[in-house]
Amino acid sequence: QVQLVESGGGLVQAGGSLRLSCVASGRTLSNHAMGWFRQAPGKEREFVAATSWSGDITDYRDSVKGRFTISRDNAKNTVYLQMDSLQPEDTAVYYCAKKGGNYFYTPGRAYEEYDYWGQGTQVTVSS
Repeated sequence: QVQLVESGGGLVQAGGSLRLSCVASGRTLSNHAMGWFRQAPGKEREFVAATSWSGDITDYRDSVKGRFTISRDNAKNTVYLQMDSLQPEDTAVYYCAKKGGNYFYTPGRAYEEYDYWGQGTQVTVSS
């Protein structure tokens, strides 16, 4: 079993920054790709960013490229999402997730590729 706990969300003005953290317990994440997803009210959960097991391969949805940075510290079993130049459309609950399946070590964009999820952290960006 893996437990994922996100933190770092909050209320910020447009143009501001937040850094989300996702700490894992119960099992090491060092061999697994990790992803961040978000879900706004009334919308489906969507891919935000993902990183390979080593952190050398990353992937982002187009709308956050150049503003968000995903990183990881395997020694701390932690994944981060640095979010800069935040916009009101970034408002959502943000979830981290561990990738499973046969290609567990490479980033993925599909919700179904991830087998463990955190409880989420709220990010609200005011205009």
